[in-house]
Amino acid sequence: MGNWIINHGLTSFILVVWMGINIFLFVWFYLFYDLGDSYYYTRHLLGSALAWARAPAAVLNFNCMLILLPVCRNLLSLLRGSFVCCGRTMRKQLDKNLSFHKLVAYMIALMTAVHMIAHLLNVEWYNNSRRGGYDKLSTALSNLEDTDNTTYLNPIRKTDVDAQQTPTYFVFTTIAGLTGVIITLALILIITSSMEVIRRSYFEVFWYTHHLFVIFFAGLVFHGAGFIVRKQLTTDPPHNYTLCKDRSEEWGRIPECPIPKFGGGPAQTWWWVIGPMVLYLCERLLRFIRYMQTVQYRKIVMHPSKVLELQLVRDGFKMEVGQYVFLNCPAISQLEWHPFTMTSAPEEDFFSVHIRSAGDWTDRLIDIMQHLPEGAQGPKMGVDGPFGTASEDVFDYEVSMLVGAGIGVTPFASILKSIWYKFKTSNPNLHTRKIYFYWLCRETHAFEWFADLLQVLEREMEERGMGDFLTYKLYLTGWDQSHATHAWVHFDDDTDVVTGLKQKTHYGRPVWDKEFEQVCKENPASTVGTFLCGPAVLGKVLEKKCANFSDVDPRKTRFYFNKENF
Repeated sequence: MGNWIINHGLTSFILVVWMGINIFLFVWFYLFYDLGDSYYYTRHLLGSALAWARAPAAVLNFNCMLILLPVCRNLLSLLRGSFVCCGRTMRKQLDKNLSFHKLVAYMIALMTAVHMIAHLLNVEWYNNSRRGGYDKLSTALSNLEDTDNTTYLNPIRKTDVDAQQTPTYFVFTTIAGLTGVIITLALILIITSSMEVIRRSYFEVFWYTHHLFVIFFAGLVFHGAGFIVRKQLTTDPPHNYTLCKDRSEEWGRIPECPIPKFGGGPAQTWWWVIGPMVLYLCERLLRFIRYMQTVQYRKIVMHPSKVLELQLVRDGFKMEVGQYVFLNCPAISQLEWHPFTMTSAPEEDFFSVHIRSAGDWTDRLIDIMQHLPEGAQGPKMGVDGPFGTASEDVFDYEVSMLVGAGIGVTPFASILKSIWYKFKTSNPNLHTRKIYFYWLCRETHAFEWFADLLQVLEREMEERGMGDFLTYKLYLTGWDQSHATHAWVHFDDDTDVVTGLKQKTHYGRPVWDKEFEQVCKENPASTVGTFLCGPAVLGKVLEKKCANFSDVDPRKTRFYFNKENF
């Protein structure tokens, strides 16, 4: 339990608070509409479906206020910088922004379903009441006209439409009904296209349908302006429903029972969402300003395994280790922005990214770069960022474990380069005393572009007598028999046959229990930051190991898990 609290305590507390607010809003508004005197006559027409429609609407307002905030990248980077003095635990919460974004989206989907079903029932009951299908009071309430002296309760005003077609006619001819259909369809498309299988295989579909959020929020703001749900207004003299509910034929004829008046609104959704919408608009404006800034190519390199390296320069660009940028290439798409971790160090006068062939956009970019004339500048490139990630905190730990899978090594390239520069300048601010680096790859060619950096680091450490500072292990997870035979023949060579490094390549996957045991043994009473840039499956394994091998006793080793999220 102590280990769990160390790694997940604050996250769980935030989720409990969020869920508590959702439950409070649902219960509060359910009781308000189910017990409120001003909605007695409305409940008589609709029953409990009134409360079941309005309570989810309140929860929807709250979550629609939150949904945009986790994707305001510049806002999060600003907050992350301001939390430097607040400890790593608080900053880690900002790194889980996309997870929270998805959680809020699930709540919106659930509440939308409940809200929609309840209102479909409401429309049916409104229609039946309008046509005299229920008791005398329901008929009297539904027949109230909208004139100078009276106001209606039942929003279905037409009776010259076929009874079976009236609900459909009502839905598509009212503000509330039409905007409800539009925002529900937009939400369905957004959520279904966000499924992992679609997002990974058809990113363009995910990207374009996600921009239906503009239609969703526009419809949401106007949705409540239809005033479909109406309440009893205060009149002079007052209409007492306890006295008058059974005397509907005498309404307006006796002073004790004046004709009741009803009204809707005001629309409240915009109160909730206007702030986040303004913030997000500022976010997009800042992205546009950055897009218009000139970006120059310093170098374009094509590495093995279809990995493209771009070295770029932009005026005023400042970065930290492990940060990422979004790239946009108008020659491919005006709208698509894709995230890439920077592989350069803050000490360098340029920033670089390594781009692996992983879809239509990356394939087209690589193809364009391969066909450029020698020494030519590449196509216009828009850059948004840099943005902070968990890897920024790597130097806040005494000991760091860096785990990269495939192209997931990119943030650690930035970190290792920065370490090399710090050693070169004897930077006194480097407090980290030990780094363990693990890289898992399926192909031997994938090691080539990164091996040069490791060779330089390896030589630098030896020259400074700090060979123990960096322990790195490279794992080849895919090979054939001929490669295994070749490696066996050259097993006694001083350098590895795959990378040319003194550290030999391991075949297979790491046995994480042994790795964590080794770290604990070599670093007693240390705080160890475990950083992963790789698949979620590996993340679950490492997160579990961090919890298992941590000790709440400050005199022993403690592990903190950090994962890159895009």
